[in-house]
Amino acid sequence: MPNGGFSACCGAVCRMMSVASEHFDVVIVGAGLSGIGAAVHLQTDCPGRTYAILEGREAVGGTWDLFRYPGIRSDSDMYTLGYVFKPWTEAKAIADGPSILRYVRDTARDHGIDRHIQFGSKVTGASWSTEAAAWTVEVAGAAGETRTVTCNFLFLCGGYYDYDQGYTPDFPGAARFQGRIVHPQHWPENLDYAGKAVVIIGSGATAVTLAPEMAKTAARVTMLQRSPTYVVSRPAEDAFANSLRKHLPAKLAYSLIRWRNVLFGMYFFNYARKKPEVVKQRLIGMVRDQLGADYDVATHFTPRYNPWDQRLCLVPDADLFEAIKSGRAQVVTDQIETFTETGIALKSGGVLDADVIVTATGLNLKAMNGVALTVDGAPIEPGKVFSYKGMMYSGVPNLASSFGYTNASWTLKCDLTCGYVCRLLNHMRKTGLRQCTPRLTEDHMEEQPWLDFSSGYVQRSIGAFPKQGTKAPWKLHQNYALDLMNLRYSSVDDGAMVFSNPIPAPAREPVAA
Repeated sequence: MPNGGFSACCGAVCRMMSVASEHFDVVIVGAGLSGIGAAVHLQTDCPGRTYAILEGREAVGGTWDLFRYPGIRSDSDMYTLGYVFKPWTEAKAIADGPSILRYVRDTARDHGIDRHIQFGSKVTGASWSTEAAAWTVEVAGAAGETRTVTCNFLFLCGGYYDYDQGYTPDFPGAARFQGRIVHPQHWPENLDYAGKAVVIIGSGATAVTLAPEMAKTAARVTMLQRSPTYVVSRPAEDAFANSLRKHLPAKLAYSLIRWRNVLFGMYFFNYARKKPEVVKQRLIGMVRDQLGADYDVATHFTPRYNPWDQRLCLVPDADLFEAIKSGRAQVVTDQIETFTETGIALKSGGVLDADVIVTATGLNLKAMNGVALTVDGAPIEPGKVFSYKGMMYSGVPNLASSFGYTNASWTLKCDLTCGYVCRLLNHMRKTGLRQCTPRLTEDHMEEQPWLDFSSGYVQRSIGAFPKQGTKAPWKLHQNYALDLMNLRYSSVDDGAMVFSNPIPAPAREPVAA
């Protein structure tokens, strides 16, 4: 099999490469947590494949480089948010953003991934050719120039939200406010809030992170929410994990701690689904234990929905509750009537004075990293395809997305996805086939939203995302153990995944007369 088979250049591929500057076996989109992990898996499990990482920004790190707001940290433990192949060795299990960024960049450097990254290369579109068995990827440069790259497999690892713009509602009177309005996704380096009155609009993970951190120097911090979120406190350091790492080899300790946390997370999620009222009362009781019997937990920390209908908010070492008890921060549950010159007027008639307003109001989501796709000239509408095993799409060949869990750490699913992509690539090389396409054979399978999540940022955009079905492999599991069996150990040739497009036989030289 010439040149390993999968990236053999012949016929149409050669013609495509003649107009494109570069060709790779695999193109990875995004140099964040997912993209760096994908590259390590590819180097380890598919040696000899050529690849490039196309990163639209000028730095490694993705989310952890983009977000610079005060106190940014993980919202899950690093023993499950970390890579399966690289033990987390720092003391804090709930890590700050700079530590996570360093972890990602160290991984890229230690594995030589950084040599494969093309910065300032934003992928805007990709066109599949069955004849060539290749994608032509459209790339926009930092200066506005455009070019194309071709590849045999396209791996989207750029996350699920819009890096260019966060979500901010159209607040009445916002233009009247004389202070500073800031969205956490674009935190200004020179923002001075020391000794000032700060209002943070929101109740999610970003808001509960910002409030205690800004309260350290601000005169007063108010977290203004329309409705409460479940907030759970955990120690920033995992004492058992740190003790175990002192007595066992790093990889063994990391594996044991990782599995302990995975299993507990699965148990807690399933228990919450089966007995939501019991879990709800327990979570609210924990908040009451933190804030005392006199605090109005019913108003400010009792959500209207069941646990895990939205993601739980994690606070390390009860920092939010400590800030509230000290009087440095407060929570107000109300709705905004209008912004004023000096703050916010509430529908209840109350007024919140502010020098700085932070709109921690969420994200804008983008399906398939915002990349416009066509297959043999036909545009792909993300909202009309079905998700295959939570990573590929019906009728779309040689393309996968790295997408994490909503009820557990992001990287758990991404690691499994990367392993499965490598299995596909190796199967195609072994069989001499160049194309793998998920094919939907069910004529009337019920459609369901890709994510069963009631969070506003999901509901605003879910219609533009692929659908899931009710049967395997079109059903999306939020279960690491099931995915481990389905992605690591099951056959890739499952009937729904169609392998095709054999490598053409080399053209024979003409025989001289």
